[in-house]
Amino acid sequence: MPRHIREPLAVNPEKRAMSRTFFFDSAWLPDGWRRNVRVSVRAGVIERVALDAVPHPGDERSSRAIAGLPNVHSHAFQRSMAGLAERRGPQGADDFWSWREVMYRFLARMGPDDLEAIAAYAYADMLEAGFTSVGEFHYLHLSPEGAPYGNPAELALRHAAAADLTGIGLTLLPVFYESSGFGGAAPTPGQRRFITDLDTFADIVARVRAHLGQGAHRNTGIAPHSLRAVTADHLHTLLCQNPPGPVHIHAAEQMKEVEDCLAYCGLRPVEWLLRRTEVTAQWCLVHATHLTAEETAELARSGAVAGLCPLTEANLGDGIFPAAAYHGAQGRWAIGTDSHILLDAAGELRQLEYSQRLTLRSRNILASPGQHSTGETLYQTALAGGAQALGLPVGAIAKGCRADFLILDAAHPDLAGRGEDAAVDTWVFAAGRSLIRDVIAAGRTVVSNRRHIERDRIDAAFRRTMTGLLRAA
Repeated sequence: MPRHIREPLAVNPEKRAMSRTFFFDSAWLPDGWRRNVRVSVRAGVIERVALDAVPHPGDERSSRAIAGLPNVHSHAFQRSMAGLAERRGPQGADDFWSWREVMYRFLARMGPDDLEAIAAYAYADMLEAGFTSVGEFHYLHLSPEGAPYGNPAELALRHAAAADLTGIGLTLLPVFYESSGFGGAAPTPGQRRFITDLDTFADIVARVRAHLGQGAHRNTGIAPHSLRAVTADHLHTLLCQNPPGPVHIHAAEQMKEVEDCLAYCGLRPVEWLLRRTEVTAQWCLVHATHLTAEETAELARSGAVAGLCPLTEANLGDGIFPAAAYHGAQGRWAIGTDSHILLDAAGELRQLEYSQRLTLRSRNILASPGQHSTGETLYQTALAGGAQALGLPVGAIAKGCRADFLILDAAHPDLAGRGEDAAVDTWVFAAGRSLIRDVIAAGRTVVSNRRHIERDRIDAAFRRTMTGLLRAA
C-alpha cells in the first residue's frame, strides 16, 4: 500500500453493496424538475426512481438534488502546478508552449506516491466542486529518469487508487505518446516520461482494463495524445488493436499546432481526423478550439463529443471554441478541467457561455430554442456529452445510472424566494460551488457540508508531497 494512502473507501464490499433510499423534495430528472422524488440505490446504482412519491421511514431526505457533472478531461498531476505558472517569462511572450516548459520541469521530480497524493487531492476537490466522474488523460508512464517501472501501469493505477479513496467515478485513458512534432520528430528530454512503444502501451492498457473491469463505476479507453505526438500509421494501429471504447485525443488547441499540421500535410488537425479516420460517437476531441465553419459542421455530424475546458483554455490563452455555431449544428460537447487551475463545475459552464457573449456581444447565447434557461441548457448538454465521452452510465438521475447526486443548499441566501426553475441558473451564474452542500457518489456520501469526508488525510498527504517537490526545485 502506498505510504500516503490507507484502505480505499471503495474496496469495502459492505459499502459497495449497501442499499440507500433518498427522498428529494425536488430533483432534476432527464425531463426537468420533478417534485417528491424517491430514489432507491443498491451497489452504487439507481434501482428505481418513483415520482410523486411519499417518504418512507428511514428515507434520507433532502430538499433539492441534481445529477453530478462528468469531467471528461483531467491531467491530475497538473493540480500541483496551480498558481505556479503565473509569472511573466523573460522573453515577454508567454503562451501554451512556454507554460509547457514549466510543466516539464515540474514533473521531472514526481514519483508514484507523489502522483497518487496529488490525484487524490484533485479528485476530492472535483467532488466538492460538483464533478462526480472523471476521464483521466494519463500520459506520465515512466520514472523521472525515463526508465520503466516494474509494472508499466504503475502510475496509471495510482489514479485508480486515488479514485477509490475519494469515490469519484473513473474512466482511465492511458495515453500513447511517441514524438515531439508532426511526422514522428524525436521526443525532447522534457517528454521522456511520456514515451512508449506500441507493445508497451498495449501492456499498459491490458493491465488497466484487468484492474478496473467495466461497469457503472470504472471504464478504460485510449488516448492517442495528438497528431503531433502520434504518427498516422501508429494511430491506425491503436484504433485497430483496441476494443471499442472511448477514444480521446487533443486536437487544434493552439494556432501553432494548426499551422504546423498544415505545413506538414496540407490539412488542419480536425480536418485530418475527419478525413483520414472514422470519427464516431466513441470519440472525444479535446479542445478543438480552432475550427473552420466546415469543420464545425462536420464534427457535429460525426456524433463525437468536443471536450471543452474553458477555464484552462482561458488561462493558457488558447482561444475561444465556436460554441454558438457548434451548438446550433446540434454538436455534442462536454466539460473538462484539464490543468485544474480552478475546480468549479459551474464555473466551467459559466466561462463557456461568457466566452461566447464576449465574442458575439450578446447574451444567453447557448440557451436552446424553446428553453429559456441558459444554465439548464448548459448543464443538460454537458451531462449528456460527458456520459457519452466517458462511456459510463452517469449524468442522470435515472434507473441504471450511477447514483451521483449534488445536494443543493436550500438555505443558501442566493436561493431565497426562488423556485426550482431558477436553481440551475443560480448555481451556474451566481452561487457556484458554494451552493453544493453535500455530494453523493455511487450512493455514498463523499462530501458533507461542503467538505470531502477524507479531506484531512488527503490534505496532509498533499502538503507533504508539495513541500518535498518544491524544496527539491
